[in-house]
Amino acid sequence: MDKLIPFIQKYFYWLSFPKIGITDIVEIIIITFIIYQIIIWIQKTRAWALFKGIVVLLVFTLFAMVFELNTILWIVSKTINVGIIAIFIVFQPELRRALEQLGRKNFLNLNSIFSTEDQKVKTERMSDRTIQELVKATFELARTKTGALIVLEQDVALGEYERTGISIDAVLTSQLLINIFEHNTPLHDGAVIVRNNRIVSATCYLPLTDSLEIGKELGTRHRAAIGISEVSDSLTIVVSEETGKVSLAVGGQLIRNIDGDKMKNRLTRLQKKPLDVKRFRLWKGRQKDEANNK
Repeated sequence: MDKLIPFIQKYFYWLSFPKIGITDIVEIIIITFIIYQIIIWIQKTRAWALFKGIVVLLVFTLFAMVFELNTILWIVSKTINVGIIAIFIVFQPELRRALEQLGRKNFLNLNSIFSTEDQKVKTERMSDRTIQELVKATFELARTKTGALIVLEQDVALGEYERTGISIDAVLTSQLLINIFEHNTPLHDGAVIVRNNRIVSATCYLPLTDSLEIGKELGTRHRAAIGISEVSDSLTIVVSEETGKVSLAVGGQLIRNIDGDKMKNRLTRLQKKPLDVKRFRLWKGRQKDEANNK
């Protein structure tokens, strides 16, 4: 506490309550709007996880400043410039897309800014009916050996992959999912992305995993499921076209040959809170042990 008070006096001495005029209010509104738009954009890309990591580093740097950890402060000062340049290089496609969207944005559409109904829908997780429809469609597809790839979005937004497909934006039903993946239909090839209770996009392209631990018997569909689970916290349902078996992918792991009860159990947990990747891996280990004991 003795060190904290001088720190506050040193770095926050400039805090005061100046007179605020109309120009200041306008500037505050503009800056607030810009920061809000930046945060919304970050949440819709992979940059959201990076942003949370940066916040953690800033808190850690503040901790180092308070307790005068000079070596850590020296390392931070030498790497911060390189880190900023690296961020622009890594997220160059997202930044370019954000500027393109900025040019097409309608700033006079106040409904998109102040709408509360849309926010309620977005924050709602899957309903019991959606889970039932997912399980029903998945095992109907498995029965007919119709290949399927269904990605369930969680906290990490999948907007960049959603844009690679065809927009659907329809309530999830088993009939719609079965029709999408039906052979020789325009939408059957690629992945379906599900957000909350809606199918948002179909025929989406997903990144393929480059893991060498994946068996050679697994095709592109399973590799895509594992690939999207490596770059996000999504849960992906895979139906094999060759065997009709159902698998789940999350956290870079794949659980094969699950039944309806186990899938419903996983989706019910996902409904209440984001799926814990560590617990999922432990469950995967138990599944292997059970299979070996049979």
